[in-house]
Amino acid sequence: MPLNAALSALWFRCRLRGLLTIGWNQAAVRLLSQRLTDVPDDTHALASLAHLLAEQGQPQVAAKHLQHLLTLQSDDATAWFNLGYLREQLGQASDAETAFTRATQLAPRLDRAWYGLALSLIGQQRLEEAVAALRRVTALQPMSPHGWYQLARVHVQRQELDQAEHIIEHLRGFEPRVAAQLVRETGLVADPVPT
Repeated sequence: MPLNAALSALWFRCRLRGLLTIGWNQAAVRLLSQRLTDVPDDTHALASLAHLLAEQGQPQVAAKHLQHLLTLQSDDATAWFNLGYLREQLGQASDAETAFTRATQLAPRLDRAWYGLALSLIGQQRLEEAVAALRRVTALQPMSPHGWYQLARVHVQRQELDQAEHIIEHLRGFEPRVAAQLVRETGLVADPVPT
């Protein structure tokens, strides 16, 4: 990268960081849009603008910027995850599944991509595949209640009540509020483990 281009990129990032630090997100969007007019393939600007637009409730526009980013960096697991998340928000479960699957292929330990994949599979009523993805989530993040919660709900949908009860009891050990929520939602009551 020539010196002028490098200095220009550095100056742009400093200005962007300053605007974001003081909470001037609209000004940051304008700066990013101008940057992409000048340098359409600036991956940092594409990712940053997509993030800000998603926060502002513009998931379709944000997704277009991520798709452009992925034409430039097809091995960016985080961008694939973010695209999957936006597609999920837009009700595009099948497209979300594709993006989340790609993210998990690129970064097999990216638990949030496995979680997003599971949610997109649940949305498509592909519960057996969702169970496999949720088991991966709980293996990667065993103390996070989110994967366990969804796994219990899928087991209830599949009429595997004993497995759902087992998860409720497991959650009582470290997330009693989530366990209580599952009991309220499902009507299941897991037997306490004898002490």
